[in-house]
Order: sequence, then C-alpha cells, then structure tokens
Amino acid sequence: QVQLVESGGGLVQAGGSLRLSCVASGRTFSAYAMGWFRQAPGKEREFVAAISWSAGNTYYADSVKGRCTISRDNAANTVYLQMNSLKREDTAVYYCAGKGPYGSISHDLFYNYWGQGTQVTVSS
Repeated sequence: QVQLVESGGGLVQAGGSLRLSCVASGRTFSAYAMGWFRQAPGKEREFVAAISWSAGNTYYADSVKGRCTISRDNAANTVYLQMNSLKREDTAVYYCAGKGPYGSISHDLFYNYWGQGTQVTVSS
C-alpha cells in the first residue's frame, strides 16, 4: 500500500502560481510512475500531468502544457506540480496518484493509489 498526502492548494488570482506537493509513505515510492489529476465541480476527473519512476519522462495534458511542471524527489518520497499562469478554468480539486504497472499513463483507471485531494481556486 502507498499513502499519498497532497498539500499546497489554495486561493490565487489569475496569472498567479502555486506549487502542489504530494508526500508518499508505505511501499517503495520510487517504483511508481506518479500523476496529477483534477476534478472541477460537475466535471469528470481529468489528467493533468505524470512523471515516470526515474523522472526521465514527463507527460502533460494539452490544457496545462507550458504552464505546469511535474517533478519528483525520490529521496524525499515527494512529487510536485508547479503551476504558473493560472487560469480560472484551472479551479478544481487536484489529486496525486500512484500508477500501476500497466496501461495508459494519462488514464485514471490505471492508477492504484490516490490522495485525498487539495483544492485550487483561481479568481479573476
């Protein structure tokens, strides 16, 4: 089992920045690809970004490409999501997730472990 705890959400003005953190405990964190997903009110959960276990590969949704950077520190069991130039449409609950060994890295179906989420609200 892997336990994930997100932090760093909050209220920010459009154009501002936030850095989300996700600390993992339990099984070997470094063995898992990690992802960030988000869910806005009334919408389905959607992929935001992901990073391979070695941090050699990163993946982004088109909606955040160029504005967000995912990174990880395996020694600290932590994955980060730096979000810049935030827009109102980025408002959502953001979830950190640990991926299983199979399937698409951008589909939440293939992630086995989830945090409780952290709220990001972008005001105009």
